Amino acid sequence: MIDRAPRRPVYRSLGFHVVLCGASLIMLYPLLWMFASSVKPNAEIFESASLWPAHWNFTAYPRGWNGLQVSFGRFFWNSMVISVLSVCGNVLSCSLAAYAVSRLKFPGRNTCFALMLGTLMIPYQVTLVPQYILFLNLDWVNTWLPLVVPKFMAVDAFFIFLLTQFFRGLPRELDEAAVMDGCSPWRIYWNIILPLSVPALATAAIFTFIFTWDDFFGPLIYLSDIENFTVQLGLRGFLDSAGQSDWGAMFAMAVLTLLPVLALFLFFQRLLIEGIATTGIKR
Repeated sequence: MIDRAPRRPVYRSLGFHVVLCGASLIMLYPLLWMFASSVKPNAEIFESASLWPAHWNFTAYPRGWNGLQVSFGRFFWNSMVISVLSVCGNVLSCSLAAYAVSRLKFPGRNTCFALMLGTLMIPYQVTLVPQYILFLNLDWVNTWLPLVVPKFMAVDAFFIFLLTQFFRGLPRELDEAAVMDGCSPWRIYWNIILPLSVPALATAAIFTFIFTWDDFFGPLIYLSDIENFTVQLGLRGFLDSAGQSDWGAMFAMAVLTLLPVLALFLFFQRLLIEGIATTGIKR
């Protein structure tokens, strides 16, 4: 006889899914309200919390796209360039640092790794002033360089730690076999480690893109020319503390700003989940 696990009663499964659906709607309510507000007249936005507008009005989208001194498409382009460059720099530099810590043997390796992990506990505000003075002396302020160049220097300890844990799970016999075939450490990294680490690299790339795309504080500190603004600074342009704010246009552009992040998550969801699930697991 084959022992079969007891089946969960139908009503319990139904109740469980109802609770999950209700929790999902609660979490999605702010996003749905934002979209509904983007198609409402300004006078109706804060008068009702209903998700169904009494009067559908899509004029906020063209008004928001062309409502500032610069087209909102310019902000999209700026954010996309900064985000893509940050992804390339972070994936390359952090994977190199993780490879050195996890696969190579050199004096002080564990000390360097411990110091790197210690930087995770340093608040960003502590290093803000010295970094700003450095970039000011380099004449990089009001350019994209302070937002992009540090990404090529492995400054994000979180991603180094994430990739290190994944690299440590790869069999070391691969390195030994490659050395016997005459491979250098660089070729081992490029031809063996990276192809086997696609899920972890995709996870680092996706999170880097999301963090960079959503970053408001960094561009606010270093950018002052509206031509260089990102989408987050562009959204702030619709709010005027001394005059009248265009809430409908701001919500409309906020909806468009979410689309790249949503599309990235939908297209690479499998790699993201696989990378998070396998990182740090010894195989």
